[in-house]
Amino acid sequence: MKNLPSSGQSAILASAHRSFGIEIAALQALDQRLDGSFEQAVDMILGCAGRIVVTGIGKSGHVARKIAATLASTGTPAFFMHGAEAIHGDLGMLTAQDIVLALSYSGSGEELITVLSVVKRMGARLIAITGHPESDLARNADLHLDAHVEQEACSLNLAPTASTTAALVLGDAIAVACLESRGFSREDFARSHPGGALGRRLLTLVRDIMRKGDALPIVRSDTLVPDALVEMSAKGMGMTIVIDDGRHPLGIFTDGDLRRLIASHGDIRPLTVSTGMTPHPKSIAPGALAVEAATQMDAGRMSQMLVIDETGLLLGALHMHDLLAAKVI
Repeated sequence: MKNLPSSGQSAILASAHRSFGIEIAALQALDQRLDGSFEQAVDMILGCAGRIVVTGIGKSGHVARKIAATLASTGTPAFFMHGAEAIHGDLGMLTAQDIVLALSYSGSGEELITVLSVVKRMGARLIAITGHPESDLARNADLHLDAHVEQEACSLNLAPTASTTAALVLGDAIAVACLESRGFSREDFARSHPGGALGRRLLTLVRDIMRKGDALPIVRSDTLVPDALVEMSAKGMGMTIVIDDGRHPLGIFTDGDLRRLIASHGDIRPLTVSTGMTPHPKSIAPGALAVEAATQMDAGRMSQMLVIDETGLLLGALHMHDLLAAKVI
């Protein structure tokens, strides 16, 4: 693709700046119009015994789908219902306890007006977001939120641009206000996003990823160093755990301990691991967050950490590679 002349590039940037300016102005005007109706809408949603059913058609439908997803992921049960599909069977998803949040800039879409009549007969409540307060949808809704914009960012003033941005931001504001009113926490957010990075960090416990059973490198204190090295090599943790007869850790013998032992004694073949082990190894409880283990290991410049119960009994061990594999860090 050939480079545009400088004048062409300036025209493109000018168009972008103009679009930004129009949409920013629309949001500023929307911000200034916020009043008690917004508070009423949030109160209605917080008091809803059912779900929030967000609906729309066309570009408004795309925005409605995103608003429904944001509500659902921030503690407000919600789902998207396509305005056209609604009148062909999907209205069966509604109950009298639900609140319908309908998006239509014109407020006069035939499908949504049909949905309105069914919602009214059912006894469910309806909040409308439109750009025309005198429209049929706005006048017949239980509550109307005005998302009017002076002009679209489209140079033809036709393509929904500023108007969809205004509706989207209004929906985001509702979701955030509900989130804050509910006291929705990072932990709550993680529970609804278990597959995301935050979910992994806030929900993954040490017990979920620790090595245990036959995967643990374990020796007694009287084990000869060469035999301990065999155990270390077989289990691939760069160390072996030294335990007593009651399976309580006495120490760990690491690659670093081995190097220091060679430097101080030369011939290590007749030595036992108790000679060079690191006593009182760092440990963590199985119910602790894996990210907490990662923080402690990083601070102590450790590659391994033991997992013990409240009585000091060995349950497992963590390697930094385990934390990386679980995408906790």
